[in-house]
Amino acid sequence: MDRTGLPDPVPWCGPAPDPAALLSSWNFHPGLLTAMLAALIFGLLRAEGRGIFLMAWGALVIAFVSPLCAMTTALFSARSLHHLLLVSLAAPLLALCLPLRWFGAPVAFFLTAVALVLWHIPAVYSAAWDSAGIYWLLQFALLLPAWAFWSSAFFPADRDAGAVLVNAALTGALAGVMGLIGAVLTFSNRLLYTEHMAAPLAWGIEPLTDQQTAGLIMWVPGLLPLAMVAAIMLRRAWRVGQVA
Repeated sequence: MDRTGLPDPVPWCGPAPDPAALLSSWNFHPGLLTAMLAALIFGLLRAEGRGIFLMAWGALVIAFVSPLCAMTTALFSARSLHHLLLVSLAAPLLALCLPLRWFGAPVAFFLTAVALVLWHIPAVYSAAWDSAGIYWLLQFALLLPAWAFWSSAFFPADRDAGAVLVNAALTGALAGVMGLIGAVLTFSNRLLYTEHMAAPLAWGIEPLTDQQTAGLIMWVPGLLPLAMVAAIMLRRAWRVGQVA
C-alpha cells in the first residue's frame, strides 16, 4: 500500500517476477503484440535489408516481450541492459535498414542524451513506474532520437571529412553521457531508486549492489561499442581528407 492507502502501482511490465518463474514471464499484452506484428509487417515491406531488420525487430522483442521486460521491474541492472539494447543495438540496426531522417545528428544526439538522463532521475523513474503512458513516452523518447542519431551517423547528408568528424565527436559524446550516468550509479553510496529496494533480495543481490551493477553495465559495455564506432568514423574522416 502507498501513503494514500491505495494499492501500490504495478509497473507496465508487471510485478517483479520470482526467479523460479522468470522463464514464464513473457509479456503477451494484446496491444503490444499487435504493435509488434504491425512493425514486423511494415519492416518486411519497407526495410532495405530484411535480415538486419529482423535482427532489430528481434532486439525489440527481447526488450519488451521476453522475460527481460519483467526483470526490469525486479533489477535496476536489467533496466540498464534494456536501455543499452534500445540505444546500442535496436536503434543502429534500424538505422541501417530503415534510416530515420526526423532530426539531424546534433539534435538527435541532444534528444537521446536528454532521454537517457531523464530515465535516471529518480522522480522521473518513479513517474514511469507508476504510469504506463509516461513509461511509453520515455521509451519512444529514447528509441526514436537514437534511431535518428544512428541514421545521421551512418548516412550523413554531407559526406566530407568535417561532417564525419562531427558525427564521430557526437558518438563519443554519447558514450561520455552513458559513462557519466554509469559512474554516478556505480559510485553512489545510497539507493537512488526505491522501487528496487526489495525485489533484488529475492535474487540474492543487495539493492545497492544491483544499482552499482547497473552503473557498470552503462559504463563499460555501453561505452566500448560507441567508442569503437567513433574510432571507425575518425578513420573514415582521415581517409576522406586524404582523398580530398
